[in-house]
Amino acid sequence: MKSKPTAEAVTVEVEVPFHDVDSLQVVWHGWYVKYMEVGRTALLRSRRIDAADMMELGYRFYVIETHLRHVSPATYGDRLRVTSWFTEGENRIGISCVVANLTTGKRCALGASVLVTTDQLGRLCYETPAPVLERLLAPGPGRLSQA
Repeated sequence: MKSKPTAEAVTVEVEVPFHDVDSLQVVWHGWYVKYMEVGRTALLRSRRIDAADMMELGYRFYVIETHLRHVSPATYGDRLRVTSWFTEGENRIGISCVVANLTTGKRCALGASVLVTTDQLGRLCYETPAPVLERLLAPGPGRLSQA
């Protein structure tokens, strides 16, 4: 898991809603995956490869791996910053993310996910298709770092 965001990272902020906490007002551990999904979606949208974009291109993404390390708990009402960036893109799409608590100043979680590309019939693409890779490498926020 690459824990340092790249210059091309995309950031979103969320507030912990009441329905994400337990009776102690602490965020249930499973909701951090949801926060990662919010960040991942923003990152994919920044490259025009979100779900609708992918279907227009004739492809789909599927999450095949998710990793999550909990560092410090968030509580009801906390403001969280989710920063996401691409870590790989040639054969599969790797995305890392950091969930930081703006209220406490502490890091809440580190995460990573891996997506694979399929065609519309569900056949696995062993390399990221050219139209998708072009969007990953295009200049602008959220692009795949070539470093």
